[in-house]
Amino acid sequence: MKLSEIVEHAKGEVLNPSVYSEYSDREIIGGCGADLMSDVLTGVKPGAVLLTGLCNPQVIRTAEMADVYAVVFLRGKKPTREMIELATQKNIPLVSSEMGMFQLSGRLCKAGLHSLESNWKGIHE
Repeated sequence: MKLSEIVEHAKGEVLNPSVYSEYSDREIIGGCGADLMSDVLTGVKPGAVLLTGLCNPQVIRTAEMADVYAVVFLRGKKPTREMIELATQKNIPLVSSEMGMFQLSGRLCKAGLHSLESNWKGIHE
């Protein structure tokens, strides 16, 4: 699924348009929903979109380390200007959505985006 399709499903607001315009056609191979960045580091495959309600600079740094292709902040959360600048420097598109994690995960899964999270045994299904 392309990043532009994810933004459409999320009814999202793109927060760093210069990066988004470069990557809007990028193929996102799956998704992950997490508020614990340790879960992202240990359980996400590269190329995922991260759905999170956490809104601090650690999200951007974790996304970079985990090779996450885009971050969607949930429940209308918006990162600070400094976070947006950091993500722009790292070429990570940022989106804000009014939806919660359950709702947006369900929409994206129904639309055909697969989970890239591992289960509690560390296995990706």
